[in-house]
Amino acid sequence: MSDEEDDYMSDTFLNKIQDVKPGVSMVRRVKETMKRELKHKEANINNRQKTFKEKERESRDAALKNSISNDNKGFALLQKMGYKAGQGLGKEGAGRVDPIPLNIKTDRGGFGIEELRKRKAQEELEQYRQKVRAKQQNEAKSLEDFRSRVRTEREEKKIDGDLRRSQRACEQLDNQKGISVPREDWYWPKAEIDDEEEEEEKGQEEDEIVELTIFDKLQILTSYLRGVHFYCIWCGTTYNDEEDLCGNCPGDTAADHE
Repeated sequence: MSDEEDDYMSDTFLNKIQDVKPGVSMVRRVKETMKRELKHKEANINNRQKTFKEKERESRDAALKNSISNDNKGFALLQKMGYKAGQGLGKEGAGRVDPIPLNIKTDRGGFGIEELRKRKAQEELEQYRQKVRAKQQNEAKSLEDFRSRVRTEREEKKIDGDLRRSQRACEQLDNQKGISVPREDWYWPKAEIDDEEEEEEKGQEEDEIVELTIFDKLQILTSYLRGVHFYCIWCGTTYNDEEDLCGNCPGDTAADHE
Protein backbone atom coordinates (compact mmCIF):
# COMPACT_ATOMS: atom_id res chain seq x y z
CA MET A 1 0.00 0.00 0.00
CA SER A 2 1.43 3.45 -1.04
CA ASP A 3 1.84 6.39 1.34
CA GLU A 4 -0.95 8.31 -0.41
CA GLU A 5 -3.51 5.54 0.10
CA ASP A 6 -5.12 5.38 3.55
CA ASP A 7 -5.80 2.27 5.49
CA TYR A 8 -9.51 2.50 6.22
CA MET A 9 -9.04 0.27 9.28
CA SER A 10 -6.30 2.46 10.82
CA ASP A 11 -6.68 4.92 13.71
CA THR A 12 -5.87 7.85 11.41
CA PHE A 13 -8.86 7.18 9.20
CA LEU A 14 -11.15 6.59 12.16
CA ASN A 15 -10.06 9.89 13.71
CA LYS A 16 -10.90 11.64 10.41
CA ILE A 17 -14.34 10.14 10.49
CA GLN A 18 -14.88 11.38 14.05
CA ASP A 19 -14.09 14.95 12.94
CA VAL A 20 -17.39 15.25 11.11
CA LYS A 21 -20.43 16.71 12.75
CA PRO A 22 -22.15 14.54 15.35
CA GLY A 23 -25.53 13.20 14.48
CA VAL A 24 -24.60 12.39 10.87
CA SER A 25 -25.03 8.72 9.95
CA MET A 26 -21.96 6.48 9.77
CA VAL A 27 -22.39 5.77 6.03
CA ARG A 28 -22.60 9.47 5.21
CA ARG A 29 -19.49 10.17 7.27
CA VAL A 30 -17.51 7.54 5.40
CA LYS A 31 -18.67 8.86 2.00
CA GLU A 32 -17.73 12.45 2.87
CA THR A 33 -14.31 11.37 4.12
CA MET A 34 -13.62 9.33 0.97
CA LYS A 35 -14.71 12.27 -1.19
CA ARG A 36 -12.26 14.62 0.59
CA GLU A 37 -9.46 12.08 0.17
CA LEU A 38 -10.21 11.79 -3.56
CA LYS A 39 -10.06 15.56 -4.04
CA HIS A 40 -6.78 15.61 -2.14
CA LYS A 41 -5.28 12.98 -4.42
CA GLU A 42 -6.43 14.83 -7.57
CA ALA A 43 -4.84 18.00 -6.27
CA ASN A 44 -1.57 16.17 -5.66
CA ILE A 45 -1.63 14.76 -9.22
CA ASN A 46 -2.26 18.19 -10.75
CA ASN A 47 0.48 19.83 -8.67
CA ARG A 48 3.12 17.18 -9.19
CA GLN A 49 6.20 17.99 -11.29
CA LYS A 50 5.86 17.19 -14.99
CA THR A 51 8.16 14.58 -16.54
CA PHE A 52 10.72 15.33 -19.23
CA LYS A 53 8.63 13.65 -21.94
CA GLU A 54 5.56 15.69 -21.00
CA LYS A 55 7.53 18.93 -21.11
CA GLU A 56 9.04 17.92 -24.46
CA ARG A 57 5.63 17.16 -25.94
CA GLU A 58 4.13 20.44 -24.71
CA SER A 59 7.09 22.39 -26.06
CA ARG A 60 6.85 20.64 -29.44
CA ASP A 61 3.09 21.21 -29.70
CA ALA A 62 3.55 24.91 -28.88
CA ALA A 63 6.31 25.28 -31.47
CA LEU A 64 4.24 23.59 -34.18
CA LYS A 65 1.31 25.93 -33.56
CA ASN A 66 3.45 29.04 -34.08
CA SER A 67 4.89 30.09 -37.42
CA ILE A 68 8.66 30.42 -38.01
CA SER A 69 9.97 33.78 -36.82
CA ASN A 70 12.75 35.95 -38.22
CA ASP A 71 15.04 34.69 -35.49
CA ASN A 72 15.22 31.30 -37.15
CA LYS A 73 18.52 31.00 -39.09
CA GLY A 74 17.06 28.89 -41.87
CA PHE A 75 14.18 31.32 -42.37
CA ALA A 76 16.64 34.26 -42.39
CA LEU A 77 18.67 32.60 -45.17
CA LEU A 78 15.52 32.08 -47.23
CA GLN A 79 14.60 35.75 -46.85
CA LYS A 80 18.05 36.81 -48.06
CA MET A 81 17.44 34.77 -51.22
CA GLY A 82 14.15 36.59 -51.86
CA TYR A 83 11.67 34.34 -50.07
CA LYS A 84 8.59 35.94 -48.53
CA ALA A 85 6.36 34.51 -45.81
CA GLY A 86 3.39 32.59 -47.26
CA GLN A 87 5.09 32.17 -50.63
CA GLY A 88 5.79 28.73 -52.14
CA LEU A 89 9.35 27.46 -52.53
CA GLY A 90 11.23 27.71 -55.82
CA LYS A 91 11.98 30.51 -58.27
CA GLU A 92 8.36 30.74 -59.40
CA GLY A 93 6.90 30.12 -55.95
CA ALA A 94 5.14 26.93 -57.08
CA GLY A 95 6.71 24.69 -54.45
CA ARG A 96 5.63 23.69 -50.95
CA VAL A 97 4.07 26.42 -48.81
CA ASP A 98 3.47 24.61 -45.53
CA PRO A 99 6.28 22.86 -43.68
CA ILE A 100 6.65 19.09 -43.91
CA PRO A 101 4.37 17.64 -41.24
CA LEU A 102 6.05 16.07 -38.24
CA ASN A 103 5.43 12.37 -37.83
CA ILE A 104 6.46 11.06 -34.42
CA LYS A 105 7.47 7.41 -34.50
CA THR A 106 6.20 5.62 -31.41
CA ASP A 107 6.93 1.96 -32.20
CA ARG A 108 10.20 0.04 -32.55
CA GLY A 109 9.78 -0.85 -36.22
CA GLY A 110 12.48 0.15 -38.70
CA PHE A 111 12.14 2.38 -41.74
CA GLY A 112 9.85 0.95 -44.40
CA ILE A 113 7.98 -1.31 -42.00
CA GLU A 114 4.63 0.34 -42.82
CA GLU A 115 5.14 -0.19 -46.54
CA LEU A 116 6.11 -3.79 -45.88
CA ARG A 117 2.97 -4.34 -43.80
CA LYS A 118 0.78 -2.81 -46.51
CA ARG A 119 2.38 -4.98 -49.18
CA LYS A 120 1.99 -8.09 -47.03
CA ALA A 121 -1.66 -7.27 -46.32
CA GLN A 122 -2.25 -6.73 -50.06
CA GLU A 123 -0.64 -10.09 -50.86
CA GLU A 124 -2.75 -11.85 -48.25
CA LEU A 125 -5.89 -10.18 -49.65
CA GLU A 126 -4.96 -11.29 -53.18
CA GLN A 127 -4.32 -14.85 -51.99
CA TYR A 128 -7.71 -14.87 -50.27
CA ARG A 129 -9.41 -13.64 -53.45
CA GLN A 130 -7.66 -16.33 -55.50
CA LYS A 131 -8.84 -19.00 -53.07
CA VAL A 132 -12.41 -17.66 -53.28
CA ARG A 133 -12.29 -17.64 -57.10
CA ALA A 134 -10.84 -21.17 -57.19
CA LYS A 135 -13.54 -22.37 -54.80
CA GLN A 136 -16.28 -20.77 -56.91
CA GLN A 137 -14.86 -22.33 -60.08
CA ASN A 138 -14.69 -25.76 -58.46
CA GLU A 139 -18.26 -25.42 -57.22
CA ALA A 140 -19.44 -24.34 -60.68
CA LYS A 141 -17.58 -27.25 -62.31
CA SER A 142 -18.99 -29.72 -59.79
CA LEU A 143 -22.50 -28.39 -60.42
CA GLU A 144 -22.06 -28.66 -64.19
CA ASP A 145 -20.67 -32.19 -63.86
CA PHE A 146 -23.64 -33.13 -61.71
CA ARG A 147 -26.10 -31.70 -64.24
CA SER A 148 -24.33 -33.48 -67.09
CA ARG A 149 -24.39 -36.75 -65.17
CA VAL A 150 -28.09 -36.35 -64.45
CA ARG A 151 -28.82 -35.61 -68.12
CA THR A 152 -26.80 -38.64 -69.19
CA GLU A 153 -28.59 -40.93 -66.73
CA ARG A 154 -31.98 -39.56 -67.82
CA GLU A 155 -31.13 -40.12 -71.49
CA GLU A 156 -29.88 -43.62 -70.79
CA LYS A 157 -33.08 -44.48 -68.94
CA LYS A 158 -35.15 -43.14 -71.83
CA ILE A 159 -33.13 -45.12 -74.40
CA ASP A 160 -33.38 -48.25 -72.27
CA GLY A 161 -37.16 -47.81 -72.06
CA ASP A 162 -37.42 -47.35 -75.85
CA LEU A 163 -35.29 -50.48 -76.39
CA ARG A 164 -37.54 -52.59 -74.15
CA ARG A 165 -40.63 -51.33 -76.00
CA SER A 166 -38.98 -52.16 -79.31
CA GLN A 167 -38.12 -55.68 -78.13
CA ARG A 168 -41.70 -56.36 -77.04
CA ALA A 169 -43.07 -54.98 -80.29
CA CYS A 170 -40.55 -57.00 -82.32
CA GLU A 171 -41.50 -60.26 -80.59
CA GLN A 172 -45.19 -59.63 -81.13
CA LEU A 173 -44.84 -58.64 -84.80
CA ASP A 174 -42.45 -61.52 -85.55
CA ASN A 175 -44.91 -63.99 -84.03
CA GLN A 176 -47.72 -62.53 -86.18
CA LYS A 177 -45.60 -63.32 -89.26
CA GLY A 178 -44.79 -66.82 -88.05
CA ILE A 179 -41.20 -66.04 -87.02
CA SER A 180 -40.41 -68.25 -84.02
CA VAL A 181 -36.73 -67.35 -83.57
CA PRO A 182 -35.50 -63.76 -83.36
CA ARG A 183 -32.84 -62.60 -85.80
CA GLU A 184 -30.64 -61.73 -82.82
CA ASP A 185 -31.05 -62.90 -79.26
CA TRP A 186 -31.50 -59.37 -77.95
CA TYR A 187 -34.21 -58.54 -80.55
CA TRP A 188 -36.78 -60.06 -78.18
CA PRO A 189 -37.11 -59.52 -74.43
CA LYS A 190 -34.99 -61.89 -72.38
CA ALA A 191 -36.89 -64.83 -70.91
CA GLU A 192 -36.47 -65.66 -67.23
CA ILE A 193 -33.50 -68.01 -66.83
CA ASP A 194 -31.82 -69.55 -63.83
CA ASP A 195 -28.56 -68.32 -62.35
CA GLU A 196 -26.33 -70.90 -64.09
CA GLU A 197 -27.66 -70.07 -67.55
CA GLU A 198 -27.34 -66.37 -66.79
CA GLU A 199 -23.66 -66.80 -65.86
CA GLU A 200 -23.02 -68.76 -69.05
CA GLU A 201 -24.76 -66.08 -71.10
CA LYS A 202 -22.66 -63.37 -69.47
CA GLY A 203 -19.54 -65.36 -70.26
CA GLN A 204 -20.54 -65.62 -73.92
CA GLU A 205 -21.27 -61.89 -74.11
CA GLU A 206 -17.83 -61.12 -72.68
CA ASP A 207 -16.26 -63.30 -75.38
CA GLU A 208 -17.91 -61.25 -78.12
CA ILE A 209 -15.52 -58.99 -79.99
CA VAL A 210 -18.01 -56.19 -80.62
CA GLU A 211 -20.01 -54.96 -77.63
CA LEU A 212 -23.11 -53.01 -78.64
CA THR A 213 -24.40 -50.21 -76.48
CA ILE A 214 -28.09 -49.76 -75.75
CA PHE A 215 -28.11 -46.83 -78.18
CA ASP A 216 -26.65 -49.03 -80.96
CA LYS A 217 -29.16 -51.78 -80.21
CA LEU A 218 -32.03 -49.29 -80.31
CA GLN A 219 -30.96 -47.96 -83.71
CA ILE A 220 -30.55 -51.44 -85.17
CA LEU A 221 -33.82 -52.74 -83.78
CA THR A 222 -35.91 -49.72 -84.83
CA SER A 223 -34.44 -49.99 -88.34
CA TYR A 224 -35.48 -53.65 -88.41
CA LEU A 225 -39.01 -52.81 -87.27
CA ARG A 226 -39.37 -50.05 -89.86
CA GLY A 227 -37.88 -52.10 -92.70
CA VAL A 228 -39.57 -55.45 -92.06
CA HIS A 229 -42.81 -54.56 -90.26
CA PHE A 230 -43.22 -50.87 -91.25
CA TYR A 231 -43.65 -50.12 -87.56
CA CYS A 232 -42.55 -47.03 -85.61
CA ILE A 233 -42.36 -47.37 -81.81
CA TRP A 234 -42.65 -43.62 -81.25
CA CYS A 235 -45.76 -43.34 -83.43
CA GLY A 236 -47.06 -46.66 -82.07
CA THR A 237 -48.43 -47.42 -85.53
CA THR A 238 -47.93 -50.16 -88.12
CA TYR A 239 -48.04 -48.52 -91.56
CA ASN A 240 -49.27 -50.20 -94.77
CA ASP A 241 -45.98 -50.05 -96.64
CA GLU A 242 -42.70 -48.19 -96.88
CA GLU A 243 -44.27 -45.33 -98.80
CA ASP A 244 -46.95 -44.89 -96.13
CA LEU A 245 -44.27 -45.01 -93.42
CA CYS A 246 -42.03 -42.41 -95.06
CA GLY A 247 -44.92 -40.11 -95.86
CA ASN A 248 -46.64 -40.05 -92.48
CA CYS A 249 -43.91 -40.81 -89.87
CA PRO A 250 -41.92 -37.74 -88.75
CA GLY A 251 -38.63 -39.65 -88.60
CA ASP A 252 -36.65 -42.58 -87.31
CA THR A 253 -35.50 -41.05 -84.00
CA ALA A 254 -37.17 -39.98 -80.78
CA ALA A 255 -36.10 -36.36 -81.36
CA ASP A 256 -38.08 -36.28 -84.61
CA HIS A 257 -41.25 -37.06 -82.69
CA GLU A 258 -40.92 -34.33 -80.05
